[in-house]
Amino acid sequence: MESLLIAIVAATIVAGTPLVIVALGELIAERAGVLNLGAEGMMAVGAVAGFAAAHHLGSSALAMGAGLLAGMAVSLIFAFLVLTLMANQVACGLALAIFGVGLSAFVGKSYESISLPAAPAWPLPGLAELPGLGPALFTHQWPIYASWLLLAGVLWFLHKSRAGLALRAIGESPAAAHALGYPVIRIRYAATLFGGALAGAGGAFLSVFYTPLWAEGMIAGRGWIALALVVFATWRPWRVMLGAYLFGGVMVAQLFVQGSGAQIEVPTQLLTALPYLATIVVLVLISSNRRMIRLNSPASLGQAFKPDT
Repeated sequence: MESLLIAIVAATIVAGTPLVIVALGELIAERAGVLNLGAEGMMAVGAVAGFAAAHHLGSSALAMGAGLLAGMAVSLIFAFLVLTLMANQVACGLALAIFGVGLSAFVGKSYESISLPAAPAWPLPGLAELPGLGPALFTHQWPIYASWLLLAGVLWFLHKSRAGLALRAIGESPAAAHALGYPVIRIRYAATLFGGALAGAGGAFLSVFYTPLWAEGMIAGRGWIALALVVFATWRPWRVMLGAYLFGGVMVAQLFVQGSGAQIEVPTQLLTALPYLATIVVLVLISSNRRMIRLNSPASLGQAFKPDT
């Protein structure tokens, strides 16, 4: 029983990690007032770029870097459209999601029959040997530990740094921030590129560490779940990680049930849909409390801004 619990906890952390990475990037972009709905497309592009780099270069670090750069490049297109040309953020985000999924399917066609060797785990000395959950928490691949450091960095940036204060001010009132001398468009560009970079890195984690292979449609809606997580977390980083592991646990649970061979009178299609149904239910419950949403969401989210020159 203990070994089963350890396996479930470990699998939950692994399944939730790409959601943590992508959702933290989207949170930074939204705290600057930029609503980018293209996470699914940026993850797909990052996944195929990371897989190609891992296949040709044989380095997981370079693969994550390639996914990061690919996601950033795609997000730059979005940033130019919505920040320079002042196009509608919702429409451009949806177009980016469709474009990224299609582009990745085209580019990744030649990689569909290839698999990568499993990346080794990095047990943390002294912690992996702890009784109980030590093996489940501290025997993972390095990007999982990096996601924990990323959370700490985002928390420090938003609440302890001057740049984070400027970012939050721009998300609340870009006009007031501009009047104080902050370069609103430049900071929004940086936040959007950061969000795109993490979306690409999250996609690369899926194709290089989680599977590890490339297949069309492998993102399977995780980009949309990451977007929902930001709302679920009410734009608070620590709740992003909590929500990501919660949804990761739902994903793992349905896989364990299907793989156990237990005779359950529930269609497998319904079990597969459980993470997405859980996402919808949570969003409905959170959205019913409009006061909490208004208090925590950036006031200028999704609104274009053109500084006076």
